[in-house]
Amino acid sequence: MTAPVRVLVCDDQALIRTGFATIIDAQPDLEVVGECGDGRAAVDLAGRLNPDVVVMDVRMPVLDGIGATRLLAGAGVPDPVKVLVVTTFNLDEYVYEALRAGASGFLLKDAPPSQLLQGIRTVASGAALLAPEVTRQLVGRFAARIRPVEEVPETQLAPRELEVLRLIAEGLSNSEIAAALVISQETVKTYVSRILTKLDLRDRVQAVVYAYRRGLVT
Repeated sequence: MTAPVRVLVCDDQALIRTGFATIIDAQPDLEVVGECGDGRAAVDLAGRLNPDVVVMDVRMPVLDGIGATRLLAGAGVPDPVKVLVVTTFNLDEYVYEALRAGASGFLLKDAPPSQLLQGIRTVASGAALLAPEVTRQLVGRFAARIRPVEEVPETQLAPRELEVLRLIAEGLSNSEIAAALVISQETVKTYVSRILTKLDLRDRVQAVVYAYRRGLVT
């Protein structure tokens, strides 16, 4: 049997933390190995418990979720931990910063339990969790903040790869990109893989951030 996915839950609201833990522990393939109420405790516990995924709130005392995510999964971290940010989108205006800090994706706190569970499994598998409709919300709300002061032209990518990258950043799924470009989904997957490799990006989340920071999306 495959070992269950080890999950650390970090949220400063005890009720939410307990609710998440109860939902997660009820699954045979998931296991809550720890709980905490601030980002510093999350970093300390992650070092001791070695979780597969950290479910992370954004607004917390001592050290917020962005700072904790940066320490757990940011650039230069030798053994990064997968972080799933779960946030109240309308209140937390730093979701983009959390993604930039290294989070593998995010969910809204009002998402149904099934989405939370699938999100944990998705992130644990190494994939990014950034649903197209949520991407559209994110970039629509924060486009002004994400846009760089100076546009930096990208020369590493072929024209078709740039086209795919722009569509990813606009929130299109693989099937939507395939339909837009009149190519197969397998071809889209190949392009996505090439883009991530060429730009040394971990996943689609980082690709979206990359595109907006370099002014590739208008």
